[in-house]
Amino acid sequence: MKHYDIAIIGGGASGCYLAALLSDTERKTALIESCDRLGRKLSATGNGQGNLSNILMSADKYFSSAPELVADVLCDQSVLDPFLGIFEADEKGRVYPTGRRASSLTDSLRRKIERAENIDVYLGAEVTSLAHGFVLTFNGEQISADKVVLAAGGKAQKQFGTDGKAYALAERFGHKTTKLYPSLVQLKTDTENIKTLKGLRVDCLATAIYEGKPLRSCRGDVIFTDYGVSGNAIFTLSSYVTDKIGAEINLSFLPDVGEREIASDVERKQNAGYERSEWLACTLPNQLGRAIMRRCKSDKPEDIARTVKNFRLSCKGTLGFDYAQVTRGGIEMSGVSYNLESEYERGLYFCGEILDVDGECGGYNLHWAFSSAKRVFDAIYLRR
Repeated sequence: MKHYDIAIIGGGASGCYLAALLSDTERKTALIESCDRLGRKLSATGNGQGNLSNILMSADKYFSSAPELVADVLCDQSVLDPFLGIFEADEKGRVYPTGRRASSLTDSLRRKIERAENIDVYLGAEVTSLAHGFVLTFNGEQISADKVVLAAGGKAQKQFGTDGKAYALAERFGHKTTKLYPSLVQLKTDTENIKTLKGLRVDCLATAIYEGKPLRSCRGDVIFTDYGVSGNAIFTLSSYVTDKIGAEINLSFLPDVGEREIASDVERKQNAGYERSEWLACTLPNQLGRAIMRRCKSDKPEDIARTVKNFRLSCKGTLGFDYAQVTRGGIEMSGVSYNLESEYERGLYFCGEILDVDGECGGYNLHWAFSSAKRVFDAIYLRR
């Protein structure tokens, strides 16, 4: 049986990042990935452009049962170090490689791993058993290791090999998994008032509302679909409503224009003899203006303006894990230490999405994948 100092289960963002850090050491390492290629999900991040971090990094952008530990992991990490290239931030703080290719991030990590003499890569290898004493079984063979790192991701986007099976490997050692939800995902809503809007993309201020209270507002693209809504603003808000039955999304169109100005414009069109369905013509895309006029039963300009700013949709769920970018929930943080080591099995570590940590849209989840991998590296190699 082949023996390693460290076995990393999962060749996604966090697993590859950790392996790249270990490539500069003498530690004999096994990197085990169930897909036929390393970093497939990483190569698709940020719509393929590689949004790997955000300069507005803050723990309040994350959801976890251990916010203080998350903040500590995030606070002292520069995640760009292993990547050779030039990076830039856009107006929303999202950090990208200047070439805007996510595949370049994967290639950068892969080069370091492939050139390392101390790393063996196993592809198409799903770990089916992790026994005490750290004996790993996959593809009919076994290896052993002094330390094991679970970096196998969550349950979102199973086409990249993250189907949620890895939670069971941790549960064998006494760890518990929280309830799981799809996050950063399209939302199903009532469609009665948006049937004619399929395919329309608009810039608006969207707000998640639950039990009458606003949870989070986000300005950005909203795309209307036959099942509900999508777009960057919706992905962000989905993090706040995915686990809440009865939540609503309020769409405030024309975010830079006040209600009084909209009402005045409507009144001018009424006085000019416009048909009712065209009272928002030129002000909004025609199909959206007509949809708002059908929904608003009043002819008062101020009521019409109020509907423009308060277009509510009831949430009916999400498109599910296959469409979600990340998983809400994971291995309970109460079972891991400051170093992200198991409290139940010495030498077992966790990093990335498998933990009960997920972030908003905008590079936060990849930053967590990389910074948590760096925390594990420090614990294993620098003996923090």
